Amino acid sequence: MVGYKQTDIGLIPNDWKIDKIFNLSTITTGSKNTQDRINDGNFPFFVRSQTVEKINSYSFDGEAVLTAGDGVGTGKIFHYISGKFDFHQRVYKISHFSNKLNGFYFYLYFRKNFYNRIMQMTAKSSVDSVRMEMIADMLIPLPSLQEQESIAEVLSDTDALISALEKRIAKRRLIKQGAMQTLLTLKDDWEVKKLGEIGKITMGQSPVGTSYTLNKDDIPLINGAVELTPDGIIINKYTNQPTRMSNAGDLLFCIRATIGNLQYSDKKYCLGRGVSALTVALNNDKNFVYYQLIRLFIEMINKSEGGVIKGLRKEDLSNLKFHIPIHLEDQKEIGSVLLDIDNEIKALEKKLSKTKQLKQGLMQQLLTGKIRLI
Repeated sequence: MVGYKQTDIGLIPNDWKIDKIFNLSTITTGSKNTQDRINDGNFPFFVRSQTVEKINSYSFDGEAVLTAGDGVGTGKIFHYISGKFDFHQRVYKISHFSNKLNGFYFYLYFRKNFYNRIMQMTAKSSVDSVRMEMIADMLIPLPSLQEQESIAEVLSDTDALISALEKRIAKRRLIKQGAMQTLLTLKDDWEVKKLGEIGKITMGQSPVGTSYTLNKDDIPLINGAVELTPDGIIINKYTNQPTRMSNAGDLLFCIRATIGNLQYSDKKYCLGRGVSALTVALNNDKNFVYYQLIRLFIEMINKSEGGVIKGLRKEDLSNLKFHIPIHLEDQKEIGSVLLDIDNEIKALEKKLSKTKQLKQGLMQQLLTGKIRLI
């Protein structure tokens, strides 16, 4: 490839150099234990997890990258900081970067590549601990300092966008939670009905095991929470001998082990014994019923012992008390408000997912010199 050279870390631009981390920084471990943390401490305290604790002491003041030396997060936990902090005796600190290395550029490259390096250095399927030389002898590519800074800036801006989207999503979820609490609570002009009066309940019945297929021309099968997830319906099995069926537009939900996972049915499904369907009567608003059901399931789980419900029978579902406005227009108005909030959250989540994918692609291209910023 013209303009590139083959090195021990792969193909990089001709004008890039490579060097070992110990030639470009100082590597040390901390002196504190996890029990030294103080909940309302004044300084960050880095332990062997992604959670940053607090402490009232600091042993370093400056720019540094930290990673766990052992524990379940070995090779997967990384922190970048510039300021005062303390750190665990089994946490590695890489700091005092030379004038050839931008600290945030190093953090980006190290975080992306260190786990693969240590996996190649062990014969096991997981990593128990990190030895000093695993870090010290690791090679990293060295563009010019100006290009390192440009790479760091682009990816830092992308991180900032991701963080902003995550905060917006969290805020909208809180708004949704508050709106549901306010809008779905029993009012003076509402009535209390049983769920069996709101629509037709269809309990699932699993087809015989010999009828299961992978043929997409057969009937898609929903057995339980594996297929009916909080994020949507995932079909991986079909049946050529369907039993109980849902219709397009029904509300589907889990009734065994995992209770809830409410989703709209987009087409006909065969329902296994772990799910149920509600065909909402025409004199009720489907969106209102959907959100009121979510609230009911949350209440049931919160009130159950240990947050676990073994299962719901048809009798249990039919007798669920359901608060509902008498007038259909009131139901539609409430359902529409909550649906709008949900749609906004989904749009933000889609944008967040795309931004994360963009970042991964950018990181791969920028850190290997496939895209140049100078």
